[in-house]
Amino acid sequence: MSTRHILLGLLAGGPSHGYDLKRRHDERFPQARPLAYGQVYTTLQRLVRDGLAEVDGTDSDGGPERTLYRSTDDGERELAQWTGEITPPAPFVTNEIFAKVVCAILASTDPADYLRAQRAAHMDRMRELTTVKTAQGADLATVLSADYALSHLDADLRWMTTTAARLTTLTAEVDAA
Repeated sequence: MSTRHILLGLLAGGPSHGYDLKRRHDERFPQARPLAYGQVYTTLQRLVRDGLAEVDGTDSDGGPERTLYRSTDDGERELAQWTGEITPPAPFVTNEIFAKVVCAILASTDPADYLRAQRAAHMDRMRELTTVKTAQGADLATVLSADYALSHLDADLRWMTTTAARLTTLTAEVDAA
């Protein structure tokens, strides 16, 4: 995920302070890794340097002085271009679950117990996400984010089920090699 473009997207709503951008990021992308304040301010400095954002003033509002940033016309164009670009599906998908199963087979250990335990962990996470998204007052960003994560967890579960059914054949192939 491009922090640069996410901040441009958040600035599309109007001028904001770095603190507010970080807070809004964490609200709008609830399942994403929270941004660190340092990452927000470093990215804002780069956006200003690259002419995609500019300082729109400062205020203190009774506290420390805070800089207000706004997107420039170039920033709006870059955001529009980025949001219109098709993200290519990954040509090769490898994750830690896949790697552990393959390594277990290669090491002549039985990955079935691992797959059962991993399946249980996935099911627990799916229950958590379902509770989050169906909670009273869940906002749209939370629901969309939970749906996205649930779809990926479901795909992992389907792969684990298929793989578990093939373990005997996969192990035999490795033993024959």
